[in-house]
Amino acid sequence: MFKSKFWLSLLLTLPTLVWGHMLQRALDYTAPTFRGASLIPAVFGTAVFLYGGWPFLQGAIGEIKDRLPGMMTLITLAIGVAFAFSVAVLLGFPGMPLWEELATLVTIMLLGHWLEMRSISQAQGALGELAKLLPATAVRVRGEGASEQIEDVPVAELRDGDVVLVRPGANIPADGRVQRGSSAVNEALLTGESSPVTKHEGDAVIAGAVNGAGSLRVQVTGTGDRTALAGIMRLVAQAQSSRSRAQMLADRAAFWLTWVALGAGAVTLIAWLAAGASAATAVERLVTVLVIACPHALGLAVPLVLAISTTLGAQSGLLVRDRRGLEDARNLTTVVFDKTGTLTLGEHRVVGMKTDHGLADDEALRLAAAVERDAEHPVARAIVKSAEARGLVVPAATGFEAVPGQGVRAVVEGRALAEGGPNLLASLGVTPGPALRAFADEAAARGQGVVYLIEGGQTLAAFAVADAVRPESAEAIARLREMGVEVVMMTGDAQAVAEAVAHELGITTVLAQVLPEQKAAHIKALQQQGKRVAMIGDGVNDAPALVTADVGIAIGAGTDVAVEAGDVVLVRSDPRDIPRIISLSRATYRKMVQNLWWAAGYNIVAIPLAAGVLAPWDIVLTPAMGAVLMSASTIIVALNAQLLRRVQL
Repeated sequence: MFKSKFWLSLLLTLPTLVWGHMLQRALDYTAPTFRGASLIPAVFGTAVFLYGGWPFLQGAIGEIKDRLPGMMTLITLAIGVAFAFSVAVLLGFPGMPLWEELATLVTIMLLGHWLEMRSISQAQGALGELAKLLPATAVRVRGEGASEQIEDVPVAELRDGDVVLVRPGANIPADGRVQRGSSAVNEALLTGESSPVTKHEGDAVIAGAVNGAGSLRVQVTGTGDRTALAGIMRLVAQAQSSRSRAQMLADRAAFWLTWVALGAGAVTLIAWLAAGASAATAVERLVTVLVIACPHALGLAVPLVLAISTTLGAQSGLLVRDRRGLEDARNLTTVVFDKTGTLTLGEHRVVGMKTDHGLADDEALRLAAAVERDAEHPVARAIVKSAEARGLVVPAATGFEAVPGQGVRAVVEGRALAEGGPNLLASLGVTPGPALRAFADEAAARGQGVVYLIEGGQTLAAFAVADAVRPESAEAIARLREMGVEVVMMTGDAQAVAEAVAHELGITTVLAQVLPEQKAAHIKALQQQGKRVAMIGDGVNDAPALVTADVGIAIGAGTDVAVEAGDVVLVRSDPRDIPRIISLSRATYRKMVQNLWWAAGYNIVAIPLAAGVLAPWDIVLTPAMGAVLMSASTIIVALNAQLLRRVQL
């Protein structure tokens, strides 16, 4: 709307300038004369006022109804006074009309608003980008085998249980599970995970993700508002509508600046008239003050920065539920991590091993995984997953037998192997070698379980099994320390287990054997020491602690963005996102302060200049130049906010 009004108003302004007195005097030319030529500035100036000025008039009416006079009120007063004075001169009042000033003022204000709206729409582009991820149609599959039928249907017609075909390069139309096929799926715009994730049969996929080179048949489990994409869009919209403390401060400043501008305008008018200036000169000074004092830049200083920071967060998998949480993150002094599932995987893995009789580590793990492959025990799954993580090819086993309370037996590549704990050793009458015994004692001291691989009467290897530390955790802790943030680990595990993980990560403060209902009390105790505390948890049993903390961060939500607790929801289970949040918060605050200082400083200098304090030295601003400066100030604030996109998280 501002764009179209600007271009038409510009066309209407040109005749006003050509036949107006200001340009003719400045360029020393005479415009063509004909009957009615003298009325061209008045006719076209009035057209610009009514057509181009209408949005400002409407805005002023709304501000006055809400009893919150602001930018639109000042602009309307400025162009209204200029119009009324010019009409009075046209009707015989002595003075020089301000038709050119009025037309150029409205046109420049329209240009400034157009550029501002472009910046705002770019800043709030996260929702639009997310909306584009969902295709308009889907390929639905009916029947199986020879009777299989494929049809293109609108995504809105999909229902739970439908099977859709996702071709290579296509966007997945709905949440679901892979029924057939495998492919690498790019979920970057949804989760911030840059590497494509390989999906096999039974794996969950999310609407909006981009399929790779493979073809997938997906059974729909969620459509419309129930998809993860819709949930993320709701969170982004909620964050962009929430108000921060800095925003409220800027709004109050803009409100009072409006009254300052009105007062300055009145004083300026009276002072110039008292000094013997003509009515046209006094009115011109009044109009310039009202225009240049518009709190436009001040009103934009914070919202643009916050909109961009919310977008940056969403693109990196950091979903801001409440902007105040993001705002407070810059002041954090202490970060409390829940251990299980946050600093650790929340799943058992082989965290250490010792071999004997010349057996290589990979060979021992390969044989152990083959023996345990058919077992259901968590320790068995830990060994198998650890072998898969190393890329080992696990051979098939025969003669599998589970021995209750002891372990398992199987034949692998013709070798009769057994695997289990101390009970199995005692049952078989086998004694591990000194090196394996020492390894087992050290693991037990760290609270880790130990299982042995046995062949005949010999113990070939010992494996320490525990909740494995995430590979990203050490880097996250190191980055937080570099930022000057204290790291605390809180867990319900035994002290020995907690100390082992803390020692591996270099964490010195450990709160162990803490029950879920006690976590909030520990957070309060830290706050009572004067610390600004963030709690990092899974958003389920940590909910009270997340709410109690100054900043609650729910980590590892995956695509379940319905997590109610926490100011920030992390899509990934990556603890490195915590220092990223703090970096984003600090960068956001710096930009807000820069913009607020620029906006406030501009008005402190501009209002006296517009009032004419430098007039004795022949330095006087016209209303049009005031509009240019006001618009330039607004555009500078908008451009500075855009620079936040360059921040490396």
